Amino acid sequence: MNTLLFTNANIVLEREVLQGALLVKDGKIAGLYGQNASLPGADEILDIEGKYILPGGIDPHVHLHLTTPNGISSDDFYSGSKAALKGGTTSIIDFITPRRGQSMLEAIAGRKTEAKTSLVDYTFHLTPVEWTENTAQEMIQAIHSEHITSFKVYMAYKESIGLEDDALEMVLRTAGRFGGIVLVHAEQGDEIVRRVQELHRAQKTSPRYHPVSRPPHTETEAVEKIVRMATANKCPLYVVHTSCGSSIERVYEKALIKSGSPVFFETCPQYLLFNDEVYQSSQENALAFMMSPPLRPLPEQKLLKKYFLQGKIQSIGTDHCPFTREQKNREAQDFSKIPNGAGGIEYRMQLIFNEMIVKEGKSIIEFVKLVAGNPAKIFGLYPRKGVIQKGSDADLVIWDPDKDFVIDTGHQWQQTDINIYEGYRGKGAPVAVFRRGRKMIENDRLTGTCKGTFLPRKPWKKESL
Repeated sequence: MNTLLFTNANIVLEREVLQGALLVKDGKIAGLYGQNASLPGADEILDIEGKYILPGGIDPHVHLHLTTPNGISSDDFYSGSKAALKGGTTSIIDFITPRRGQSMLEAIAGRKTEAKTSLVDYTFHLTPVEWTENTAQEMIQAIHSEHITSFKVYMAYKESIGLEDDALEMVLRTAGRFGGIVLVHAEQGDEIVRRVQELHRAQKTSPRYHPVSRPPHTETEAVEKIVRMATANKCPLYVVHTSCGSSIERVYEKALIKSGSPVFFETCPQYLLFNDEVYQSSQENALAFMMSPPLRPLPEQKLLKKYFLQGKIQSIGTDHCPFTREQKNREAQDFSKIPNGAGGIEYRMQLIFNEMIVKEGKSIIEFVKLVAGNPAKIFGLYPRKGVIQKGSDADLVIWDPDKDFVIDTGHQWQQTDINIYEGYRGKGAPVAVFRRGRKMIENDRLTGTCKGTFLPRKPWKKESL
């Protein structure tokens, strides 16, 4: 028996903040106690002096050890998970993207091997990159045998991993019927290809033309289309890295979300904090912000933040996919070849806490839903993860709401020499992080090296968010 008792804590539960104590036994939450309750004995007692205890964060959208034409992304599962822990994230969902012609089940086995160095617990979204006679059966096996229940589809990148409409329809139909949820990268791929070709013919290939090749309507119209398709096939849908407020506006204005086929929106900190003006600055700065979808014009950014604060965005991912300056510079003269992505796994919770609570006065309960609770419910990890209740994993973050921080590339744990959040100042940061009862981080020092484990999930089930 190994027991740990946190005392003098503000414990963030699903519907209240409990002032009192929390008991951990053998890696699980074993008890919650109010201020006047008699407390059990424990092997170790930690007085956390009125700080918050939050459930460990869940980042539902990361790309670690991602192979690209410009080399492998600069964070592997070890370095990326270490950075995640530093920021209070204790579970991640990465991706499995098979080659065309490769069995998805074979790809699952290979990706699990790559993830074994992770310091956080992990699971995956599986990407069907084509529709063959075997795809439906492999999706069913993934759900019921491999316990991977989410499938990502791309409406862009049709030359490599994207799908045409008939294949999208089959993925949605299969997932909806057999207990899966579909994630979508929603951009009009055919129009983007035409725009890129036109810009190339006009010799407009510098990074500043990246957002010109993918204007807001290429997302907004794709979102409307895929929501209609998902609803028709009774398939739950999760729109990743939503960058346009008008994408959300259109879905709600047209009442496209129907009972029985819910639609969830995810955004990322970068889309809340920056707009497309960054592409008009120096090339070096523009390269750092090369991502797809690109950052949007200021009115779209403001509208996105409005819906974020209204609660119409259910989840915050990072789309963490960092590259080094050298990798970004290799194809700097052709925006269509520059590796897309930026690092953010280390700062997600601090950025959102500062933007949402410190600046806007929102509830810490709503904050926890966005960064932990909702992702756990949407992706079948609840109640093991994303919540503080008896029997849940003791993934816990001791959070100091008054701790000042400045983001500094020189002190980051992300394995890259680029940081789009360089110089950002705010309040609120973890002072200790526990994963399944083990102390992994204390005062920005790695104190635990026990590896994470794969998280099996049950077929999709609608949870009350």
